[in-house]
Amino acid sequence: MNEPWIVRKKNIKKLWVILILILTLTVLLQILIPIKGHFEVEEWFAFGAWFGFFSCIIMIIFAKILGFFIKRKDDYYEE
Repeated sequence: MNEPWIVRKKNIKKLWVILILILTLTVLLQILIPIKGHFEVEEWFAFGAWFGFFSCIIMIIFAKILGFFIKRKDDYYEE
């Protein structure tokens, strides 16, 4: 069977390059179009990118810690 276009190796590399270019251009556009934030910290260069990156890291760490406390054994449903 044919693979969908999105999972082919050559297309995955292209998608990564396109994604990185779009994200880089979005951050660099802040040089030309300054952001007027509600708070002063929002006006820092690339604040949205850094805030999103660190928020994601914090969510992953929180999920790992939470999983440690609420996980069940593999044979939980077996009798």
